[in-house]
Formats: sequence, C-alpha cells, structure tokens
Amino acid sequence: MHIPDLKKARIRSDKKVLEKQIEYNYPASFLNKKYFLRTYGCQMNMHDSEEIRKYLELLGFQETTVLEESDLVVLNTCAIRENAHDKVFGYLGRCKHLKITKPDLIIALGGCMAQEQNVVKEIQEKHPYVDIVFGTHNISDLPKMLLEKKKSQEIEVYSIEGDIYEGIRYSRDSKICAWVNIMYGCDKFCTYCIVPYTRGKQRSRKLENIVNEVLELKKNGYKEVTLLGQNVNAYGKDLEENYNFKDLLEQVSKTGIERIRFVTSHPWDFTEEMIDCIRTHENIMPYIHLPLQSGSDRILKLMGRRYTKQEYLNLFKLIKEKIPNVSITTDIIVGFPNETEEDFLDTLDVVNTCQFDSAFTFIYSPREGTPASQIKDNVTMEEKESRLQRLNALVNDYSLKKNQLLVNKIVPVLILGENEKDKNKVYGYTDTMKLININGGKEFIGSIVPVKVLDAKSFSLDGEIVSEES
Repeated sequence: MHIPDLKKARIRSDKKVLEKQIEYNYPASFLNKKYFLRTYGCQMNMHDSEEIRKYLELLGFQETTVLEESDLVVLNTCAIRENAHDKVFGYLGRCKHLKITKPDLIIALGGCMAQEQNVVKEIQEKHPYVDIVFGTHNISDLPKMLLEKKKSQEIEVYSIEGDIYEGIRYSRDSKICAWVNIMYGCDKFCTYCIVPYTRGKQRSRKLENIVNEVLELKKNGYKEVTLLGQNVNAYGKDLEENYNFKDLLEQVSKTGIERIRFVTSHPWDFTEEMIDCIRTHENIMPYIHLPLQSGSDRILKLMGRRYTKQEYLNLFKLIKEKIPNVSITTDIIVGFPNETEEDFLDTLDVVNTCQFDSAFTFIYSPREGTPASQIKDNVTMEEKESRLQRLNALVNDYSLKKNQLLVNKIVPVLILGENEKDKNKVYGYTDTMKLININGGKEFIGSIVPVKVLDAKSFSLDGEIVSEES
C-alpha cells in the first residue's frame, strides 16, 4: 500500500489560473459532448464531484443522467468498504458493454479507489478499456488528461506534494446548501481505516480562506454550509498559526450565514470549548455526528481509536448537559476481528445508554494495506449478520422514540426541494438534522420556516408549515 509522505502543505492560489488556462487554451473543446458522473461514498467524495463537474463544464461538456447518452463516463469512487469496490467494478462492466457500441466513449475512474496500488494494477491488467485513472490529489489534472489522451491508458494518481489549492470553483449540487472543505486527509490512522492511505495526512486550510468562501456563499444566497473534514475537531493542528476548530467555528458563525454544520468529529479531539462554542452561537446547528465504532475497550484498542467506552460516555454526557436539544448520531462497526459476544454486548450497552438519534451501522470490511487486515478475522459472517440485525433493531427503536418526541412540536426547517416520490410535498431538514416531508409549500423552497410535526417514523417526520404566530 502506498502511504503518502506529505510535506507540510503549501497553500496555493492558482486554481483560478488553471481554469483560465482551460478556458483560454481549450475553448469549448468538447462542445455538445455529454458526460455521466457517478459518485460513491462520503460527503467529501460528493464535494470532489462538484469540482470535477466544474472542470468538465469548462471544457464544454454537458451533463446527462442517462449513461447510454454519454461520451464520457466518470466514476468518482470510494474505498472505505469492500462492497464499494464490488459496486464500482460491477458498474465498470456495464460501461465496458456500452463501449462496444460506442468505441469513442471515454471511461475515467477517479477518487479513493484510484489511490490504491492494487486497484490500479487490477485496472491495468484486467480492465484495459478504462481510459483514464486519476486520484484524490490530482483532480485538477483531469482536463489535461482528457485533452491529451493517448491511445493507451493514462494513469496519474500518486501525487504526494500535499498542496492546498485556494480559489476553487464548483458546479454545486445545490443552490441552498454547500459543502466547504476545511481540511484534507487524516492523521489518526485507525487500524481499519484506509482514508490516510488514499487521501494522505492531515492538511488544514487557512482560516481566512475558509471564512472568505463562506462569505461568498452567503453573498450568493446560500442558507447553510457544512464544514467538511475526515476529523474536523483536529482542524489547525498541522498549521503554524495558533487557532483550532473552536476558533474556526466562531469566525464562520460571525459571517451571519443562517446554518452551520460540520462532519465528521472524532471523540479524541472533541473539547469542552468546542461544545461551548456550539451552544453559544445560534447559527451553529445542534447536531453532532460522533462515531463510536465499538463499545468494547478491547476492540477500541484494536481499532486504534484512542478513547475508552467510559471516556466516550463522559463526552456524550457533557454534550447533552451543555446542549440539551442536541441531536447526536454515530457510526458503529460490528464483527471486527476478535469481537466476542461480550464485546458486542458492550456496544449494545452504549447504545442503550446514549439512545442515539440514529446510527450508521456496518459489518467490518477488511481493507488491504491497513493494520486490521493483518488480524485474523475469526468472526463468522453468520455472527456478523446476526449482530448487525440485533443492533439495527435497537438503533431503529430509539430513532423512532426520539422522533416521536417531536410530534405536535414546531421546529425550524430549511426547505430544500420537492419530494421525489410525491410532487405534492416538499422536504427539508430540522435544525437537528431530521428529514421532514411537508404537504405543499413549494414557494418556500430555499427558506427556513416553522413546521409543526404531525407524525414520526424511524427515519423521517411528516409535518405542515405553520404561521410565525402559531
């Protein structure tokens, strides 16, 4: 496995220069050509796709949601679990068949999978129809690779210079909510996690550049930003400047943008001053995603998580005491190597104690090159699936109970758009990040409105817009 040995990040400001070069040197090079972009994985991947989309549009491409119409297919991949690999290679097979009928079709694979040497080797040996492979560090090379594509495969993924580019423009998915990268990579090296190997070590953006981006978004009418990082609580630790995530939150709050969220937090780096900052500023939403992963001290140590079960519970209790209306969600892995029934019961005990608003639950998936992949996986798939079912039943029960507490209450909701299944409804999210479907109200899309909760399910709410006086 290739481990990027990143030098201290050099802040650069030439992305706009790069875009000008594309517009000047290759004006509308692919005019009337269509591209199909498929994204796998986390919010960071989704935000990367917004950058990819912008470069393709500068080249003259137009987006299509129909694979068969495309002249270019870009798969922006995820490497966090094995099934993500399987899905990508399955979809590549579909693209291969399309290329038989459209021999000029260009197929490009990018993202985290492209940073894995074993995947690149497999593509070289078994998937010669893939034209371009690019990684997470060199998205900006995609236009050049497309324009100068040779007959053979072009692979450029192992850039380890660690530069942070400023002035990036995005073709964003929404005109209401926006992702804002505050950092790249991660230094935690949890034993099961491949992120430090695919995205490199932690590199934080400078505070003033982040604030300026939020100010620009606010100026353009955005209502909400989500600050993105693999471990946002560690923000600034790699910089010479003396500021941290609490300082960043305060400065972003002062921009006056109406809603601020952030993902993802690591319990090890979550401080009391950060909690106080969230409580103090009304435009920082009372929602925290706080991954647990396991409730067993023994398994947490094997995972390299750097905290104990009791330390996690103490932090959870502190957050709840200081922010009473906070919604806390989590991540949990079952079936980690050597996990016993007793270890799993410790996890259930934490769930019963914390009663999370919701949880993302997973069966452990070994990733080649990580330390955990070297541990003998002695938990049977039958045991893993049984534990996952038991865990999900408990998590869903608490999710329903938490949502039911909101019935007949009025909550602030940012309306994001029409409900895909029922065009007579709109949907949005409460301040505590709960999905709510609402009858009518299309004229309120893009606005924050008071909504009365009428009904609750495990994964969503139903409600109606009410007047401010209600």
